Amino acid sequence: MTRHTPRGLLGAGALLIAGALTLTSCGSGFDDGGGGGDAGSGELTSSDDALTVLIGTSGDAETQAVEDAVAAWSKDSGVEASVQVANDLPQQLSQGFAAGDPPDLFYLATEALAGYAGNGSLVAYGDQLENKDDFYPSLVDNFTFEDEFYCAPKDFSTLALVINKGLWDAAGLTDADIPTTWDQLATVAQTLTKDGVVGLGFGPEYQRVGSFMAQTGGGLVKDGEAIASSQENVDALTYVKDNMAAGTFAYSSDVGAGWGGEAFGKQLTAMTIEGNWITGAMTNDFPDVQYVVAELPEGPAGKGTLQYTNCWGMAADSPNQQAALDLVQYLTSTEQQLAFSQAFGVMPSIESAAEQWTSDNPDLAAFLAGADYAQGIPTYDGTADVITDFNAQLEGLKTGDPQQILDSVQSNLEAIVG
Repeated sequence: MTRHTPRGLLGAGALLIAGALTLTSCGSGFDDGGGGGDAGSGELTSSDDALTVLIGTSGDAETQAVEDAVAAWSKDSGVEASVQVANDLPQQLSQGFAAGDPPDLFYLATEALAGYAGNGSLVAYGDQLENKDDFYPSLVDNFTFEDEFYCAPKDFSTLALVINKGLWDAAGLTDADIPTTWDQLATVAQTLTKDGVVGLGFGPEYQRVGSFMAQTGGGLVKDGEAIASSQENVDALTYVKDNMAAGTFAYSSDVGAGWGGEAFGKQLTAMTIEGNWITGAMTNDFPDVQYVVAELPEGPAGKGTLQYTNCWGMAADSPNQQAALDLVQYLTSTEQQLAFSQAFGVMPSIESAAEQWTSDNPDLAAFLAGADYAQGIPTYDGTADVITDFNAQLEGLKTGDPQQILDSVQSNLEAIVG
């Protein structure tokens, strides 16, 4: 699964360019629970064995950047290391564990953490990182299982409002009209909806619609309890539904596009809700479309967005965990994360890189600002199945019943949250 496959999700923004995202996990159903093992976070193994690193990739730029970084570390450390690019990361990772021969390090999505941590497949090495206090707290939460910080977030992405500057200017709108509230968003979407262009378009999925849920103070899980059927979430879906019925909001699939970035790039929509990975698509596929990025408008409960991330998972069966830890610390250093950001558009997962990243990317600052209030994807084993079902129901939101949809999600969530 890659950035060019509209239904792929491997976690962090560089792997989330696809619009209609299908989560993958270790769980196989709504009643699945985690395993009983625990790799712990004690002394790491050490050997002369070479390291293998398994990654998913957003394209040649990411592949080359990771290969170059690992090669540089290998040369400096004297430890042989190689990068393998997965065609289907979750499947290949699962097969590696099943065969007793997993990679030493690998991209691990939040929704896969509980399954692998619960059955003892992972090393909980997070607290042994020299830079453990530099990671954004919300990202640490994403990779904490049963109070143990398992793995280093490699980078992350958030959602923001992306605006077509040409269509905006042609409609007589100015910077003062950039929406900061739901009412203003609805108003400018109506203004921009004309001549076959829909004001706001986004993917038909929780991974986009969920941002409105965050802005009402809702979400899927709060304080260890499922809250999908809350009034806050009903209000969020009702707001989206009403604007879709008015013709001013639309799913990317309803305007003939595979994801929100494609709909926006083809100027089928004047605005979209997407992550910072959209910059690559705009540069490569739609270079003539000028755009600006703003924070998502506040809802009834204030600001809200969603964030996506992967971590560097470490196998409990790795014979050379100490070297793997050293490599992770190299890959998540300030200098290296900024290099990755320049190469393939992700945001650094460490706070020490924020000032430099913002200076280097002033037009994208709204994405990083979202780190202060972003919600992550729940990490319970089986979350993927719940969201897949939720997404199927969201496709019919325009004519559906928000409460009925959310009641179904609530039931599914309760089966995995407990």
